[in-house]
Amino acid sequence: METLVLTAVIVLVIAIGMRWIHLLNAQHDARIAAYRYSDPLPGPPGLPDDTGRRAHPTDAEH
Repeated sequence: METLVLTAVIVLVIAIGMRWIHLLNAQHDARIAAYRYSDPLPGPPGLPDDTGRRAHPTDAEH
């Protein structure tokens, strides 16, 4: 009988912990969704706006 009660208590504690973690994750997700990110920082002076691969043609593209 004691084993059954102990098992039930362990299962109940695990279930309560799972629910608590779920609520904390939902709260964290809501906080992230409400956060307004700032504009991206400007690049260093002297560099072109587009520094990707397409900005500099190679011999293969001709």
